[in-house]
Amino acid sequence: MGQFTTAVIICGTVLAAVLAADSGSRRITAARIAGPALAAVAAVAACVHSFPTAGNDPSLHLAALGVGGICGLVAAAQLSAHRDGAGDIRSTGGIGHAAVWILLSGLQILFAYGCEHWYGARMARLTADYQLSGTEVLVSALAVMSLSTVVARTAVVVSRLRAVRAATAPAADGAGGGTDSSEIRVDR
Repeated sequence: MGQFTTAVIICGTVLAAVLAADSGSRRITAARIAGPALAAVAAVAACVHSFPTAGNDPSLHLAALGVGGICGLVAAAQLSAHRDGAGDIRSTGGIGHAAVWILLSGLQILFAYGCEHWYGARMARLTADYQLSGTEVLVSALAVMSLSTVVARTAVVVSRLRAVRAATAPAADGAGGGTDSSEIRVDR
């Protein structure tokens, strides 16, 4: 399976899972939190058959891990969380949230396409110059980046859930009865 096909499968799966879980106002549940991460792991397991470790491959994987984490934090920053009138904690992902995820996925797919069709010789030279094990490491680095993006998103959703719980918890002494749930919002 080529880089482009792998990128389309992994990025398409991640994009679909994240947008399905986070678009609009959705109650935060365990399935919503873990669903996109599980979908990403399944897609990577189906498409990536090795994680090269020769030469500078681990450094590329670490860089992909960091870039993916940062991208996930930027994308998840577009989510807000609040407690609704029924007491459920919800997150809201609007057009900005969807646009960031579409952009991230599109750029990864475009890069993979370019590696195969536009600048394949330059990428082969780059991998040799920087002591990378070839195009296989690029595929695994994109997979690591996708996984870390989703993990960062998951961490932000859990963080927002905990922040809303803490902000809307009733007073420990029993007096006061908490706050008006319609006023508590946790944004970025």
